[in-house]
Amino acid sequence: MSDANDRKSEETEKVIPVVEEELVADRRQVKAGSVRVQKYVERRVRHVEIPLVREEVDVKRVPVNRVVDVEPEMRHSGDTIIVPVVEEEVVITRRLILKEELHIVKRRITERAKKEVSVERERAEVQRLDERGRVIESSPGHRPPQAQATRKLQRPPNILGR
Repeated sequence: MSDANDRKSEETEKVIPVVEEELVADRRQVKAGSVRVQKYVERRVRHVEIPLVREEVDVKRVPVNRVVDVEPEMRHSGDTIIVPVVEEEVVITRRLILKEELHIVKRRITERAKKEVSVERERAEVQRLDERGRVIESSPGHRPPQAQATRKLQRPPNILGR
């Protein structure tokens, strides 16, 4: 009988699996929106007055006609530069004659000049976009006509041509 009981207990025994669920937490990036910034250049003409400096010289010939032993050096007398001009004269002996001096006076002249100068100013328009690229918010501001916004601007040379 014990064999019969053992068989009966083997036949009624069942294995029940125990299952446990595990949670795996992860993250990923999802586009929630974006921002578009557009810059526009406005060009305005400004009139400016700037000082221009130029120098002029006057050359005055001063006759000297004096015999000298050596050629005089160039020299300064205040704002005047004195340049000696000599000539050789043949006589029984050779001697230097100071024929004349050049007295050069330099003057600085300041004039007022009016010029037209182009001045540029940039404005930025900021647009917030949703995940599909649609505008959901736009910053207030002035937007120039499309033709001006798309053309490439070249900077004019400054007043000195640089």
